Amino acid sequence: MSPPLYRWPATARFGRVVPKTKFYEHAAISATVREKVVSDVRRITWAYKLADETIHLRGDDAVPEIQVFTIDAKEDDVSGDVLTAIDKAIPFPIIFEINRGSGEHACTRMVAAHKRLGGTTPRLSAYLTTAWQPADAPRAPLPPALSLAGLYAGLLMSVLPITTRPGEDVSEAMGRMDQARKLEREIANLEKRLRSEPQLNRKVELRRLLRARTAALAALTNPVTLKTEDAPWTS
Repeated sequence: MSPPLYRWPATARFGRVVPKTKFYEHAAISATVREKVVSDVRRITWAYKLADETIHLRGDDAVPEIQVFTIDAKEDDVSGDVLTAIDKAIPFPIIFEINRGSGEHACTRMVAAHKRLGGTTPRLSAYLTTAWQPADAPRAPLPPALSLAGLYAGLLMSVLPITTRPGEDVSEAMGRMDQARKLEREIANLEKRLRSEPQLNRKVELRRLLRARTAALAALTNPVTLKTEDAPWTS
């Protein structure tokens, strides 16, 4: 089942269209990315501002506010490079909703990276996304939370492609997901090499490596396996 789209609080509605050129003023954007902004994006709207004064959840240095930006795509989607450029220009965590199509073909997906503030440039994880859903699909209430940091963690964890473990925070879950993606790439590469390897002894070694990586991936994505019990692996 796909993660839901959320029903953002009416009290947090902001609804301000942001000129695309504004992001050029606050981030070093290459000519290539500028071209993608022009080709991919029809309109950017700062749709909601989730903050203490709008939804009565206290922020902290890590998550002082959460912004919700909607991006209307010109064609089928918006490049990840465009999202990164916007993310790096705004000094708050951002949840994106990307819209495409119109009428009965209109659909939306929610996208976000884990954004860690501090320093001159925020650090971003890989982007997480829901599937495309009808734009008028029923929306879910926000994840329960006692703070903006807790709400941000709940939003991110709802779109993680792995199941979180008991007591695991969002940084730990994201790190585990990144390790799993690396293993998936290694497994795909080993499978490709195995198909093309003509020598039997090399095939045996590749199969051994493939079994080890597959076992490590299974342990890493197991929602109940403790970290200390994860199968070891080396790159």
